[in-house]
This record gives sequence, C-alpha cells and structure tokens, in this order.
Amino acid sequence: MYTELWHGSVNIIEKPIYGHGNSFNDYGQGFYCTEDIELAKEWAATDITDGYANHYIFDMPDAKLLNLSDVQYTILNWLALLVDNRKFAVSSSVGKLGKDYLKENFLIDISAYDVIKGYRADDSYFTFAKAFLNNTISLNQLSKAMKLGNLGEQIVIKSEKAFKHIHFLDYEAENSLIYFTKKKERDTAARKSYQKQLAEEDLEGIFMRDILREKIRNDDPRLF
Repeated sequence: MYTELWHGSVNIIEKPIYGHGNSFNDYGQGFYCTEDIELAKEWAATDITDGYANHYIFDMPDAKLLNLSDVQYTILNWLALLVDNRKFAVSSSVGKLGKDYLKENFLIDISAYDVIKGYRADDSYFTFAKAFLNNTISLNQLSKAMKLGNLGEQIVIKSEKAFKHIHFLDYEAENSLIYFTKKKERDTAARKSYQKQLAEEDLEGIFMRDILREKIRNDDPRLF
C-alpha cells in the first residue's frame, strides 16, 4: 500500500507515535488521516486556533488493509465498530439492545489489521448513527445519510508495524476562520439533506427493531 496522507491538527506532527492518542475514537487508538488535504484542514480547524495539515507518505507493500467499503461489509459492520469504540448514550430501549446486538453479530476483529479505511463519525454522521440505533430511521435511510454532504472517509494507521512506514514530508498551515467556516457549512449541508430525506417515509425499510426481532445476521442478503 502506497499513498499520500494528511493529518489535521493544531500541532505539527513530524513523528506519529504508536500507542498515543484517544482510545475512544471511531476505530480505537491509532493515527487518523485522510487522502484529501482540504478535509485535513477542516478537521484541524477550530473556532479560535489556526492549525496544520501534516503531510505524509505511507509506504507499506504488505500492509493488511480493512476497507469497510468493500462489498463483503455493510454499514452495520461500521456501526458495530463505532458502538464498540465510541462512548455514547442512546435514548430508547431498542437502542440499548441494538448496541449489544451489533457488537455480538456485526463486529469485526480489527486486531490483525495494519490500516483501516472507513467513514469518519463527525457530528453529522454520529447523529445519523444514533438515529438508526434509536429506531428513528431505516437502514436504507442511514446508508443514504452517510453519503450526504461529502463528509469523507478516513484512513487510520493502527499497528505498530504500520507506524514504521509512515514518513513526514511537510505541512501546510490553515486559516481557522476560513476552514472552520467550511467545516460548519459542510456539516450544515449534510443535516439539511438528512432532514429532507426524513420527510420521505421508508415504509418498506429495515429498522433496528426489525434486526432485533428477526435476528438478522451479517450474511442476510437484504443488508446488501
């Protein structure tokens, strides 16, 4: 695997360190990057502090990659990882049962992977995911929502071996006033599209309650 990566931060990070970082991120502890410099600048932006898009080359020919967009996975595999790593409360009994069911039946063992590629659960995506768990939207609506607003995917360097193959090149400074505004505009666009979609009732869709009641498993063809 060979790719250019960008990491948005308020700091210049010349040497990413294995074992550092928040263990409650989407896919657990790791170094979270994107292949899109503009997204990296947005992710670095806060309302008060300028940041940096740190630029790297990742060169690991034998890297074991988990790409959650591959055909053998569904959005429920992504959601199970999110539930397993992120800490959040749900507002319904269905949501509480759903969290446990997803972890028991859809969770992927990521321990053997060097790199993970998948959705980034920023504020918008996190809201969509919780709505599905709480039985408010269908699986089809969730799948559509995850593509709204062009919020992007992330690439996470996970294994100690992989950290040895990421090399710092340079960085670009970002203006927080510009990129914080862009981040908010992207998030707002996703939420508006989501609300518009909610106005169209999905009477035939699969909801969290259906998954629990019918004991739907990972190989169920309806999920694909």
